[in-house]
Amino acid sequence: MYTTVNEDGILNNYATEPQMYYAEYPAIWEQRRYVIQGAVASLFVTGLVLFGFAVS
Repeated sequence: MYTTVNEDGILNNYATEPQMYYAEYPAIWEQRRYVIQGAVASLFVTGLVLFGFAVS
């Protein structure tokens, strides 16, 4: 465990940092899935807004 002690004698426990890695560009099937999820979310929000107007 990595610990440090400051000048007042207080012990500080720091979390170990994970190794850094670069993100990969999404594959074409993942991009299509994101488009479908965005379309469904847009329809859902539009439906909620129209329902709100209809109720009020």
